[in-house]
Amino acid sequence: MRAETARATSIGFAAVPIWSLLPALTVAAGSIPPLELVALTFSAGSLVGLLFLAWSPAARKDLRRAGMGPVLLGTTGLFGYHFVYFLALQNAPAAEASLVNYLWPVLIVVLSAALPAHAGAGRLTALHLGGGGIAFAGAVLAISGGGVPKLEGSAFGYGMALTAALIWSIYSVATRLFSSVPSAAVALYCLNTAFLAAIAHAALESFVWPAPGAQTLAILALGIGPLGLAFYVWDHGCKHGDLRMLGVSAYFAPVLSTAILTLSGLSPAKPALWLAALLITGGALLASINF
Repeated sequence: MRAETARATSIGFAAVPIWSLLPALTVAAGSIPPLELVALTFSAGSLVGLLFLAWSPAARKDLRRAGMGPVLLGTTGLFGYHFVYFLALQNAPAAEASLVNYLWPVLIVVLSAALPAHAGAGRLTALHLGGGGIAFAGAVLAISGGGVPKLEGSAFGYGMALTAALIWSIYSVATRLFSSVPSAAVALYCLNTAFLAAIAHAALESFVWPAPGAQTLAILALGIGPLGLAFYVWDHGCKHGDLRMLGVSAYFAPVLSTAILTLSGLSPAKPALWLAALLITGGALLASINF
């Protein structure tokens, strides 16, 4: 792996520990309606990119060449994924819906093979597929706690979870086609997502004022971190790094998030977590082997 690709992959991987904070911060955000929460957090998340654009004249110049394609892709990816994901959680058990949704990393590994040669995604091998499969088994353990997931019933919710996985994997792979667009463009995607979520919230939900203190801080942290900075580094990694490695390494997120929930006392300990971590680590190592 070239040094530039390895560096971009490392930057993209930084999204994983940031995303692992999402469940704990979501719990801390309390009973804010989901679409309102998307609007508030993505408004905060857009500030990360807007501040960078204000600081960097070069990024502003590059952004002018973005065109409508990347903006439509980014807005569809961010808003479409989160809207469908929330529908999944509202219409199916959360653990099982999350499990179906976590097909997206292995879908990234598989879909990367469909990219044209000039996109530079690299050759898909049996080791990538095997590593992705082992890592997915680890995600099953991390989410289910070693129990047997029950996927019967709640067909609409599970369908939405699968749709969410497809949206995010297609978005992540398709960003490779716009590698010349700076990752600061994610600020536009976040702004559009916040705007669309605000419209949907006004039509479907009642506004709830966040309580000052911990709840407001949790919403800001969500926007700046898991629903902000994480998307910028993920965008950079998907455009310039190793898509297959990013897809497999994303399975560390459910392990880390479960560990954080356990250590913070928000969730009971799951003995299967350690085995899940070993499986995901082994899967990532297997997928990283190059011949």
